[in-house]
Amino acid sequence: MDIAEISKKRFTTKHYNKEKKISTQDIQKLYEVLKNAPSSVNSQPWHFIIVESDEAKKRILPAILEFNHARIEGASQVVIFCAKLGFSEERFQELIEQEDNDRRFSSEELKKQNDEGRRYFVGLNNTSEEKLVNWESKQIYIALGQLLLAAASLKIDSTPIEGFIPEKLDEILNLKEKGLTSVVIASLGYHDENDYNASLPKSRLPEDKLFTFL
Repeated sequence: MDIAEISKKRFTTKHYNKEKKISTQDIQKLYEVLKNAPSSVNSQPWHFIIVESDEAKKRILPAILEFNHARIEGASQVVIFCAKLGFSEERFQELIEQEDNDRRFSSEELKKQNDEGRRYFVGLNNTSEEKLVNWESKQIYIALGQLLLAAASLKIDSTPIEGFIPEKLDEILNLKEKGLTSVVIASLGYHDENDYNASLPKSRLPEDKLFTFL
């Protein structure tokens, strides 16, 4: 199946088969996709919290709007996408040294230029915590999109979830103390046979409404 067909068949799951779990092999592939997701100046301004156990799912339910409870409780895994609060000197050093260890630079001068460029672009978006998180959230949604399409390519169902209370979730998981804040959630698994959305035709505006070719 080609990528266009995968995108056509993908749908937002409303009800999961709680008994059907994602294999270790496949879930590790999805974690690798998250790890490899692109971000502006390779800032990687995220942290992914993986919720797997029933106990952990119940723990976060008070922060989830009621209509989304089934999409948390029935899922095989739930991914909480978090943004980092602040971009510290330690973070800059961690990134540049990892890139150096991964042999991305042929000279110290290139390493220096890369570091300076990242600091410049992060600085443009770091004039306040609100502006930084807003910029980081844009990167996080890139990772979310990659995860959804990758899951569909493995015939794994998914649900992007904005129907939750970030402040409440941050409180439950003590995220602020860890320098994080929740941005969006994705649940993963396999749809229940009674999931009405699985059989509905996809609805999108026609191409002439969506594209301008110059």
